[in-house]
Amino acid sequence: MPYQSVNPYSDEVLATFDELDAVELESALARARSRYETWRERGFDERAAVTRRAARILRERREEFARLLTLEMGKVIGESIEEVLLTADIFDYYADNAEDFLRPVHLDARTGDAVVVNSPMGVLFGVQPWNFPYYQLVRFAAPNVMAGNVVMVKHSSSVPQSALAFERLYREAGAPEGVYTNLFITKEQAATVIDDPRVRGVALTGSTEAGAAVATRAGKVVKKTTLELGGSDPLIVLPDADLGATVHWAVWGRMHNCGQSCVASKRLLVHEQIADKFLEEFTAALGTLTPGDPMDERTTLPPLSSRTAAEKLRAQVSEAVEHGARATEVGDPVPTTGAFVQPTILTGVAKDNPIYGEELFGPVAMFFRVGDEAEAIAIANDTRYGLGASVFTGDEEHGREIARHIDSGMVFVNHPTWTSPELPFGGAKDSGYGRELSALGIQEFVNKKLIDVVPIDAPP
Repeated sequence: MPYQSVNPYSDEVLATFDELDAVELESALARARSRYETWRERGFDERAAVTRRAARILRERREEFARLLTLEMGKVIGESIEEVLLTADIFDYYADNAEDFLRPVHLDARTGDAVVVNSPMGVLFGVQPWNFPYYQLVRFAAPNVMAGNVVMVKHSSSVPQSALAFERLYREAGAPEGVYTNLFITKEQAATVIDDPRVRGVALTGSTEAGAAVATRAGKVVKKTTLELGGSDPLIVLPDADLGATVHWAVWGRMHNCGQSCVASKRLLVHEQIADKFLEEFTAALGTLTPGDPMDERTTLPPLSSRTAAEKLRAQVSEAVEHGARATEVGDPVPTTGAFVQPTILTGVAKDNPIYGEELFGPVAMFFRVGDEAEAIAIANDTRYGLGASVFTGDEEHGREIARHIDSGMVFVNHPTWTSPELPFGGAKDSGYGRELSALGIQEFVNKKLIDVVPIDAPP
C-alpha cells in the first residue's frame, strides 16, 4: 500500500512517497542500533533538553504543524491545534518527570544491599494509526527516548507528511540521527523489523486483528509488546445526572475527531426514566453540527479520514438496519464530495445484530434504553472490548462504585473517556494490554535489573 497523502475534504492527492528498499531498511536498523549505544549513555538532562525543545517548537509553530493534520486526515483545525498542544504537553511531562519515574528502588533484602535499576532495552519498533497523527507518536516516543531507548516507527500510510514532520521535529530539537526514525515500509517489511534481533520491543496502536498479528509475530521471537487496540466505549446515564451537561458531553464524546477515536462514546446506555428526554436533546444537539471544510473555523462536522473509512461506516449502518435496527439521520445534509458521513443514531440494536459488538469509527451512535443500573453494567460489559467507559450521575461516590463493576482499562465519572499526560492509558480484554502515559507508560520498555551486593563471607 503506497504512502499517499490525500485530502479527505477535496479528494486531492497531496503527496506520494516511496517505500524503503531492503538496503535502506537495513541501513536504518544498523543506524538505530549504533545510536542506541551512545544515546543510552546520555544523562537525563541531555535527553530532557531535546525533549523540551521539541515541545517548544510545537508551541511556537502550532499552526504549521496543525495544518498538516487537517490536510491529511480531515480533523477540524481547532482540534488539530489542540492535538499539537497536547503533544507538546506530553513531551514536557516526560522531560520533567522521567528521572524521578526511573529512580533506583532499594529493597529490604535479607542478604546484601539490593537495588532495582531501570535500564533501557534498546531499539523499539512502533506501529501507529492515523487518527491522532502526532499524539499517537509522542505517547510512544517521548517516554522511551527519555528512558534511553531509541525508536523506529511505521506510521499509517495515509499520514506520511505528518510522519515526516514528527521525525524532523526530533532532529530540529537536537536528537542525533537514529534516536527517532520514521519508516515508510510495507507490512512484510514490518515483519522483518519485528524479527530482527536488534529490535527488543514492539508497540502497536490499531485494530484488534492487527494487534493479534503483531503480538503473535513478536512472541515467536520473544519480544516484549504493548497493544492499544479497538474500543466500543459505553456512556452510562443515570436518572440523577445533570441532563444538559450530560448531553453536551455525550455529543462531545461521540463526535470529537468526528468520532474517529478508540475511546469515543460509541454506546449510549440511558436509564429509562430519562431516556426519552435524553434522546430528544441529544438528537437536537447532534443536528446543530455544521458540515464543511475542516480548515474553516466555523466547521464542526468534518469529513472522515478517507472515502474508504466513510464507505465502511455506511456499510455498517446498512447492515445494522438490515438486521432490525432503526437509523435516524440528523442535521443538515453533508456534502456529497469528500469523505463525509451523515450523523446517525442507531436504536433497536438487538444482541443478535451483527453491529452490536462492532466498533463504529465515525459519527454514528448506538442508543440503548436500560431499565436499571444492573442492565446498564451488563450491556457495558457485553463486548469483547474493554478500553474506556464513562458514568454520568449526580452522586460521584455512586459513580465510583459503578465504575468498579465495568470491565475496562479506564472509567471516567461525569466526563467521556479522555487523555492527559499524567493519566495511564490502556485497555483490557480485546482492547489490548500495557499502558501508555503517566508513570506507568515509561515502565513498559525498561529492564528492571536487580543489583545485589552481598558480603563475600555471607552464608549461601
